[in-house]
Amino acid sequence: MIFARTLTLYVARRFLVSTFTMLLSLTLLVSLFDFIELLRRAATRQDAGFALVVSIAGLRLPFMGMQILPFAILLGGIVAFWRLTRSSELIVARAAGVSAWGFLMGPVVVALLFGGLAITTVSPISSALLSRAERLEATYLRAGGGVTALAGGRLWLRQADTGLVPGGVAIIAGQPTRLLSAGRGLAFTLENVSVWRLNAQDQFLARVEAPRATLGPGHWDLSEAVVFGTDRQASPAAAMTLPSELTPDRIESSFASPDTLSFWALPGFIAVLEQAGFSALRHRLQFQSLLAVPVLSVAMALVAAGFSMRPSRMGGVARMVAAGVAAGFSLFVLDRITAEFGESGALPVWLAAWAPSIAGLLLALGLLLHLEDG
Repeated sequence: MIFARTLTLYVARRFLVSTFTMLLSLTLLVSLFDFIELLRRAATRQDAGFALVVSIAGLRLPFMGMQILPFAILLGGIVAFWRLTRSSELIVARAAGVSAWGFLMGPVVVALLFGGLAITTVSPISSALLSRAERLEATYLRAGGGVTALAGGRLWLRQADTGLVPGGVAIIAGQPTRLLSAGRGLAFTLENVSVWRLNAQDQFLARVEAPRATLGPGHWDLSEAVVFGTDRQASPAAAMTLPSELTPDRIESSFASPDTLSFWALPGFIAVLEQAGFSALRHRLQFQSLLAVPVLSVAMALVAAGFSMRPSRMGGVARMVAAGVAAGFSLFVLDRITAEFGESGALPVWLAAWAPSIAGLLLALGLLLHLEDG
């Protein structure tokens, strides 16, 4: 029992060091290519200096690490298990009566911890830094951006509106005077505003026309608003307040990548987003994908073990290792394909997010059962 526990800790330590080294190396390598691409884009911008490019590339480092983590676990695990097999340490352990399922518990726990720390600790840091990097990139390296470009110069919003009837909604349309990508927490202003106030059955109640609407804390302030009721009679122009749960940051985030929101912020933001009438499909897919990261990490660790623990004397080691790398990249392709189907609504969000992790786990367990017990 003591020998088995010591062996498990030893294998877990070797797996941890190999995976962490691979994660650091791959993150720096990918970031180097990202840095070169940013330099190329900054070459045509007079106000984008070398320090700015370094800042953007540095802010994107945690995000790069999050994306590379499954491959780091796969490649690091392959290297660790291959070295243990080549040095005959695992062969001696099996000869001593220790099953592969016993000493694999250490790497599985390490992979689970990697995945858990990624979504609970690294994700908030990564999302905050990535959001800052995207704002700098949009300000200095892009020709245009923000909601004005995305919405053809006119922004449409939907929000709850209980001022007239319970369960009512308000549809707001106007031209934003401040690009949301600038994102400095200031009051957001729309010009040439139209507001349609509807009941819960989407039946018309009133229409409001105003030259300007400013989003403050908890409400819209409409100046010189003219209200048209169901009788189509116009009221005198006057200032008007419309309660709202929207904020400039929430409006901006609805158009930004879900990667700029942390694991902890996504559930609440999804609820507000759907209440405001935005599509939260991408954000729900991102949340489910983050939940699946620990399972995917365990699957990658087991795939690495299954494809790299073949004894050297049996031959075909290089072919098995190459097959393990190919299996990992196949899971990545499957993840991208299911994500596209999930974003389009062709697949349920939970299936699109969890399919690659479950497929990888089943593949690894099947291979290990074949090698160990078959």
